Amino acid sequence: MKIIITAANGFIGKSLVNHFKIENEVICFVRKIDAKLKSEFGENVKMIIWDGKSKGAWVEELENSDVLINLAGKSVDCRYNKENKKKIYASRLESTKVLGDAISSLKNKPKVWLNAASATIYKHSLTVPNTEKNGIIGEGFSVDVCQQWEKSFFDFKVLGVRQIALRTAIVLGKNGGVMKPFNRLVNFGLGGKMGSGNQQFSWIHEKDVCSAISFLIDNKESSGVYNISAPNPTTNAVFMKTLRKTNKAIFGIPSPNWLLKIGAWLINTETELILKSRYVIPEKLMEEGFEFEFKTIELCLNDLKKN
Repeated sequence: MKIIITAANGFIGKSLVNHFKIENEVICFVRKIDAKLKSEFGENVKMIIWDGKSKGAWVEELENSDVLINLAGKSVDCRYNKENKKKIYASRLESTKVLGDAISSLKNKPKVWLNAASATIYKHSLTVPNTEKNGIIGEGFSVDVCQQWEKSFFDFKVLGVRQIALRTAIVLGKNGGVMKPFNRLVNFGLGGKMGSGNQQFSWIHEKDVCSAISFLIDNKESSGVYNISAPNPTTNAVFMKTLRKTNKAIFGIPSPNWLLKIGAWLINTETELILKSRYVIPEKLMEEGFEFEFKTIELCLNDLKKN
C-alpha cells in the first residue's frame, strides 16, 4: 500500500513508520527534514515538507494513495496559557481542514483516512467506563479541543473515503512519550502514587497502537470513532507500583496534589495529564475481533523493560 503519515517525526509517528515501511510505500509529511531521522527510516521512506495549514506540492503525493494517517497537533504537555491554547487548536484544526480540502480535490482519493483524536474527550470517571457507544463527553479546554478536532474531521464527507477517528489513550513505548519521565521519577525514589492514586489510567502499548491501526485499515467495515486503548485500564497507584517492580525500586514516595501542582508549574505542564481519571474501554475494537498483544499493564511494562 501507499501510506501517508503526517507528523511522522513524533513518538507515535516513528512507531507507525517503522511498522509499515517493511511491506509498504511510506511517505512522511514533516515540517522539516531531519538527517538523523531520515537515516533511521532508511532510503525507502520518502519525506515531504509541509506546514500543516496550506496546500503545496505534498498534495500530489495523496493522489493514488491508499491510506492517510494524520497525527498532526502540538503537544499538550505544556502550560495552558493563551498562546499555547491557540497553537493547540490551530495545529489540529488547520491540518485536518487542509487535508480534507486536498482529498476533496483529488481524482484518485485515499481509501481510508485515519485522524488522530484523544481519549481525554471523555469525562473524568473513577467507576464508570467510557465506551464509544456509552461514553460521556466531559467539559473544559481539553475536551473542547477534542470535540472541535473531531467535528473538523467528520465535517468532510468524501465519497469513497472511510474515515476513522483514533481516540487514543496514553501510549507507552520505549523511545518517547511518558515512559522516560515516569522511569526517572521511579529511579529517583519518587515513584509513589500521584494524588489519590485512584484515578483510572487508560493506556496502550505502542505495538498495539500500530497493530490496531493496521487492523482498522484492513477491515473494510471499520469506520467512525474508535477508542485506541488496552482492554484493562488500571489505577495510577497500581501503575506506579508495577513500574516500581519492573524497575526494581525499593520504595516510591507519594506525590500529593499540592506537590504535583508545584512540579507541573516548574516543568511547564499541567496536572490534568496525571490527575484526570481516564477510564476508557476499546469496545468496538474488541467487538470487531482485534487481538491485543499486551492486555495487562504487567505484560506491557515487562516488555518495555527488555533491552
